[in-house]
Amino acid sequence: MILEKPQIFNQFPEIIFGLSTKFNTSQNDKFNFNMSKSIGDKEINVEENRRTFFESIGLSVNSVIVQKQIHSDIINVVDEYSSGLVGDALITRKSNLGLAVSTADCTNIYLYDSGKKIIAAVHSGWAGTEKRILEKTLIRMKTEFSCNPKNIYCYFGPSICQLNYEVGDEFKAKFDAKYLIPKNGKYLLDLKSANKHMLINYGIPNNQIEDSEICSFENEKFHSYRRDKDYSGRALGVIAINGI
Repeated sequence: MILEKPQIFNQFPEIIFGLSTKFNTSQNDKFNFNMSKSIGDKEINVEENRRTFFESIGLSVNSVIVQKQIHSDIINVVDEYSSGLVGDALITRKSNLGLAVSTADCTNIYLYDSGKKIIAAVHSGWAGTEKRILEKTLIRMKTEFSCNPKNIYCYFGPSICQLNYEVGDEFKAKFDAKYLIPKNGKYLLDLKSANKHMLINYGIPNNQIEDSEICSFENEKFHSYRRDKDYSGRALGVIAINGI
């Protein structure tokens, strides 16, 4: 039901992390423990799923920010709970305030500056990656909180891998050729590497970056829109700082 705290964050007892997986709560749960209110699932089911998930990692529904993601480069810096935000990245210094990313194949990245005690959560599908939302999040962390890239630790949650992410010919103009493998007139796109290179080029040490290496398309335990189409639920990845 939950992918637990990744190894990169295990050295920091103050970090709370969890990522929901597919899980049948009942025979009527066709979306398999879905966390999204925008795919046709009953709102009461989503609210109960979120409550169950958040409480399992020591948080509550009123302490985790789940914003409306629009495949943008909008970054929200927050210091209190809000239910009406729109954007694709969140940053906070506040403890016991969870930052969530909704995903069902898209690249999802979680950041922690161990020196300044700042966390961030980033949703970066192909549009967000083209707009370099991850790099812009790092810049916001530096300009607003004086974060040093040498102190930032990063985790890539499960997402679709390159061998299963087919895109059209128009993506040649959107991404460097090193992220594209030609296939039958189309291309296979490596979003994870494009984002990882942003981290490294910004100065984050390679040994402070962890990749889950789970392909959401291949692993049936994870939600995948590419695989399941309209029957796909959405997962939430959540990072927080424990202030207790």
